[in-house]
Amino acid sequence: MLVVGDLVTDVVAALDGAPATGTDTGARIRFAGGGQGANTAAWLAARGTPVTLVAAVGDDEPGRARVAELAAAGVRCAVRAHPGTPTGTVIVLVHDGERTMLTDRGANLLLSPADVDAALAAAPETRHVHVSGYPLLDPASRGAGLRALAAARDQGLTTSVDAASAGPLRHAGAAFLDWVRNADLVLANVDEAAVLAGDTDPVAQARALAAVATHAVVKRGPEGAVWAGPDGIFEAPGRRVTPVVDPTGAGDAFAAGLLAAWVAGAAPPDALERAVALGAEAVTLLGARP
Repeated sequence: MLVVGDLVTDVVAALDGAPATGTDTGARIRFAGGGQGANTAAWLAARGTPVTLVAAVGDDEPGRARVAELAAAGVRCAVRAHPGTPTGTVIVLVHDGERTMLTDRGANLLLSPADVDAALAAAPETRHVHVSGYPLLDPASRGAGLRALAAARDQGLTTSVDAASAGPLRHAGAAFLDWVRNADLVLANVDEAAVLAGDTDPVAQARALAAVATHAVVKRGPEGAVWAGPDGIFEAPGRRVTPVVDPTGAGDAFAAGLLAAWVAGAAPPDALERAVALGAEAVTLLGARP
């Protein structure tokens, strides 16, 4: 599998209480690898799926550390280092089961169509291409995301796209649907699906997105997920876990569980079950990786 997306350093702060303006708030703070594409690739590798990540970092110590982490985890890294541009950084504030992200995409903005072409040429065994929405949502990296989808179609590979984040989707508007039209699978959480489908019911959201892509999955967090496609509607209940340590990366783990199963031939109900299980595992961990 080929994953196209961001690779960053996450600075995760699990707050002891609501942030107090002008003074201190206690927190557990961890520096770790992050980025939607990289997280999904790490979860795929942890479950035994051969995976290549196409991404960009700075020619700096954080970039080298992020690549080394993924390589040690079993991810093949088609990651180009760019001198003079820092590796991306995301500050993640976690409180009361929710997270707020402050993002500097750094070298991820330099991801190019040539990077995608080189990675596909070096991995002729690739059967599926998964694109994080973040490259598509920024004009600087959009060409790489679009190239990944077009090249996959040209080579007869299946494709999937994760909608990534509701805020940037609001700026992109309906154009995002044009970028992902005819993908084999689109994934979105309920907030992202509300932006794209204009509805609040997850089943209706999934149906609307499946009119753009062949299949659509709406992630409902602890309530589970919904799949819509040519074979109908499938729902999977959520798994309640305690304690919920950090929701960062849970959607990326969900995507990895779903893709690992579906690309291997699992039916939608089985793929959803494995996705929900992996997403539930992720929220029990501090940070976005297995």
